[in-house]
Amino acid sequence: MSIRTVEYPGEKAGLRPASRMEQRPIAIHRIGVGDVWQSLRGGVDDFLVQPTHYVFLCIVYPVMGLVIGVWTSGGDALPLLFPLVAGFALLGPMAAVGLYEISRRREEGIVPKLSDAFTVFRSPALGSVIWIGLLLLALFVGWLFAAQALYGELFPAARHGSIVDLARDVLTTPAGWTLLLLGHAIGFLFAVAALAVSLVSLPLVLDRNVGALTAIRTSIRACWLNKAPVLFWGFLVAAALILGSAPLFVGLAVVLPILGHGTWRLYRHLCGTATP
Repeated sequence: MSIRTVEYPGEKAGLRPASRMEQRPIAIHRIGVGDVWQSLRGGVDDFLVQPTHYVFLCIVYPVMGLVIGVWTSGGDALPLLFPLVAGFALLGPMAAVGLYEISRRREEGIVPKLSDAFTVFRSPALGSVIWIGLLLLALFVGWLFAAQALYGELFPAARHGSIVDLARDVLTTPAGWTLLLLGHAIGFLFAVAALAVSLVSLPLVLDRNVGALTAIRTSIRACWLNKAPVLFWGFLVAAALILGSAPLFVGLAVVLPILGHGTWRLYRHLCGTATP
């Protein structure tokens, strides 16, 4: 495993004054697929030690309500059903922020408590977390606008009154096939952007005294230096989210915590202790 270091000047980001920002270089490791599997197994272990699925049910049920509302509304909102469901993966990293503290405490040999997941609200990094969250929210909104624009371009005069009508046109017409192909391609670009921005940045601002901009730059750099393993992690995340969404999204209450803990483990593989 080789190490690259990147160094950026401290900037005013989040709630912490620049004078207190950490100035040491941030080490970036080159990892392999084996490290990705190890991170996922570590995420499962952390979840089994401190299950948090009850907390995530509080997140999943509002999502279900929103999706069902769009599903039954018909008309102009119906084409956004699939982009809405798929786009929640862009916001997933924010839902997992509280889990990083549980994983960190386990690393230190401390028995974690469920309440540890809420310490992020008292963290001095809260401002940086909010800035990164707003960036992810902007990507989510951008994805919805892009999906709506693509649908309007390919079906300019259509008004699908039911999910059956929409599925028929999407699956049986050339315009529908184009929508599937281009929609997945555009969605992939948004997903890669969200992964590059958040994979390292959110754990980093909670673990180290750095600002949001430095954390985002470090995250993008770490992903660029480890393109194959990071894309493999993204594939595992997508597959897990699909499986978790199948039984009316209830499976997400287990999938999301495991992926959150696994993200912290992967962050540890990607970014080690700062070099002197």
